[in-house]
Amino acid sequence: MTHQLDEIREIYAEAYRWYDPKRAVPVLHLSFYPYVGINHTIRIRSGEIFVRIGEICREMPLACHKGLAYILVGKLLRKKIPAGAREVYSAYVKSEAIRLRAADNKRAKGRKVVTTSKGSVYDLDEIFAELNAKYFFDTIPKPALTWSAKKTYRILGHHDATHDHITISKSLDTTATPRYVVEYVVFHEMLHIHHPTKHVNGRRYNHTTAFKRDEQKFAYYDQAETWIERNVRRMKREAKKN
Repeated sequence: MTHQLDEIREIYAEAYRWYDPKRAVPVLHLSFYPYVGINHTIRIRSGEIFVRIGEICREMPLACHKGLAYILVGKLLRKKIPAGAREVYSAYVKSEAIRLRAADNKRAKGRKVVTTSKGSVYDLDEIFAELNAKYFFDTIPKPALTWSAKKTYRILGHHDATHDHITISKSLDTTATPRYVVEYVVFHEMLHIHHPTKHVNGRRYNHTTAFKRDEQKFAYYDQAETWIERNVRRMKREAKKN
């Protein structure tokens, strides 16, 4: 059953009074918003509070809405959030049903910036094919491969399982980058396909023991790690020039 916003608004008023019993509760504006994933926002504008709750949580039980209210209001007021609030809300959003719905929403509505797999120096299609044959016996289904639109330095590669997509940082598409470094980053992202994310008791595990063990099978593992460590500051400077 869909809960009326007035009923949920009262829960937020209750949370505000719990955190700050000496002040009057500001005017509260609540709405459901079609965020792609499980996202919510709370803001103060002109002394009034505006809350946007992800549409995916429209059918969420009131007890879980109460947990979310204490989380959001606590963050707004910079107060310590009671553990029970996190537990009851997390139990709902980390359930397999909601996780799958969020993935479906992201797949249907999420936007991906796709440039090209053919870089100025390196061809990701070619690198993927070589790695697939050498390390995976051609068992990894080929995802969409693309260089990032901008240079980055914090994240050099990303695998998006929802959209079956691998993005490699444009910072690496240069003659200053050894080929084995690009191969290593692509190999790392391919391992995310080979070792899918595990969900245990609501927690996500991306880099499992098996993942890390296989990662070290890359022929130039140590050299690539060392090169990245020594060049991250340079890549940071170049990325900021974007």
